[in-house]
Amino acid sequence: MNFLYVALGGAIGALGRYAISLIPVKTDFPVLTLITNIIGAILIGFIIGIIDDKDDGSKNALLFWKTGVCGGFTTFSTFSLEAADLIENKAYLSSGCYVALSVIGCIIGVYCGKKLSTG
Repeated sequence: MNFLYVALGGAIGALGRYAISLIPVKTDFPVLTLITNIIGAILIGFIIGIIDDKDDGSKNALLFWKTGVCGGFTTFSTFSLEAADLIENKAYLSSGCYVALSVIGCIIGVYCGKKLSTG
């Protein structure tokens, strides 16, 4: 049943992301992705703020909203939540390393993936 909550939420998140991508913009800057990521970060923060994961109903709601909707909308929201949690726990060095390694590692990963696909 858990997979169903994640799948349904993921479908909604993916549709939301696609809908935002259809907004016409006149810039080369990835403003729609930036907006999507910020909305996702706000959404996951809101979800964590209102849903208590102590009972089964809350766990299902978290699977649907946090893992499903936010995960389908953008995984950047999860990254942002984890970085914020590290900062809240005063793990500043870990947070800085996590942010830097995530951003740099993912950019390098995209570059490597492109190179691997072209042979």
